[in-house]
Amino acid sequence: MSKKTTVAESRSPDAVGREVLLQGWVRTRRDSKAGFSFIELNDGSCFGNIQIIADADLPNYASDVKCLAAGCSVSVEGLIKASPGKGQATEVQATKLTLHGTADVKTYPLQKKRHSFEFLRTIAHLRTRTNTFGAIARVRNCVCNSIHQFFQERGFLYVNTPVITASDCEGAGEMFQVTTLTLDNVPKQAAAVDFAQDFFDQPSFLTVSGQLEAEIFACGLGKAYTFGPTFRAENSNTARHLAEFWMVEPEVAFCDLEGGMDLAEQLLRRIVADVLEHLHEDMEFFRKHIDKTVIKTLRHIIDNGFVRLSYTEAVESLQASGQQFEFPIEWGADLQSEHERYLTEHHFQCPVIVHDYPSAIKPFYMRLGDDGRTVRAMDVLVPTVGEIIGGSQREERLDVLATRMREQGIDPDNYWWYLDLRRYGTVPHSGFGLGLERLLQFITGMTNIRDVIPFPRTPGNVEF
Repeated sequence: MSKKTTVAESRSPDAVGREVLLQGWVRTRRDSKAGFSFIELNDGSCFGNIQIIADADLPNYASDVKCLAAGCSVSVEGLIKASPGKGQATEVQATKLTLHGTADVKTYPLQKKRHSFEFLRTIAHLRTRTNTFGAIARVRNCVCNSIHQFFQERGFLYVNTPVITASDCEGAGEMFQVTTLTLDNVPKQAAAVDFAQDFFDQPSFLTVSGQLEAEIFACGLGKAYTFGPTFRAENSNTARHLAEFWMVEPEVAFCDLEGGMDLAEQLLRRIVADVLEHLHEDMEFFRKHIDKTVIKTLRHIIDNGFVRLSYTEAVESLQASGQQFEFPIEWGADLQSEHERYLTEHHFQCPVIVHDYPSAIKPFYMRLGDDGRTVRAMDVLVPTVGEIIGGSQREERLDVLATRMREQGIDPDNYWWYLDLRRYGTVPHSGFGLGLERLLQFITGMTNIRDVIPFPRTPGNVEF
């Protein structure tokens, strides 16, 4: 019996002479006047297809092979041979072909070679069969594997932080509420919602970050990271925002901001190196069809260091640039995407780490600087995308942390457990959050964040 093999394995010159079983989906079929058919088969294991030669003497040639079209699923047994065709090392001479599922050429939506990304979002259940989204899926898989390997090799503990929480880590209030109350008859007490009748006895939400919980583990076990979905109820329809997205959030005890910046830079370099090493065909596709500079930009990250400058220096550079920005920049204002991209794409032409931001525009948990007006925060900015990492040295001083909470309208009593970390054995510690989808945009060159997540959740879109 033929050994089941992937298309990726079958395309290697070393596989010549092997009898194999391939299973996948037909991309194209064309017939020769000499009495055989060429079938392009893909199974998702790699970017490229493998060519199947199906002779007319196959028992089901007329009934099945001649009916094959894009989207049909088949099993093929045969012998791998060296291919005389240009651009392919091998092909398979079929000895048996089994048709599993047909695809009507009149209704199958992927008949054309090129479709708009907007159209493909309407058929998210089928778009993985296209070149673009197959490549994105493999890059995403490679990146996730690289992230886990990076932290595991460095002794980090992988922690699963809760999806349902009562804490608003960012303090923005844009959270999805979780409730078992019947919305058409909400119980009230003195005109307010009676949460005593709700499942958790208090207002509960989908998490915007696993940071605070990751700090618990770092402040007891040294180094921890969480990697999971996070949620923002921001009613935004931009190419940069999702309601559900994935975050990587490491926390490290006995670590200052400089150590956090080092870790972030090392992580990005490792991820980029792994993608370029393992996914040559996929990345070449992105270079040819999505962004001609993407591989050059990624190699620059590996070969060169990141620029580091303070927020104050960044503002001064922007003010001296002579550029007319939509959002004028002055000290105390948050950097906008146009400012981030100017710094990375024009001024420095490489990734930039901006640090020491004004305290007024950053959350309570970031360590207050000695000047009393900045916090030990950092953002990693990359070309084309802007910010992909945000982090800080965390405030480890109990009195300063409580004061910062009150200044931002947060009741410290609601975070008693977080304050306990400072009461009992407090340590300097740092961490950051890496947005997986924005990183994937940067690596692939895709311009819309909805195209680098399998099932985008945006306002009005929850179907798939």
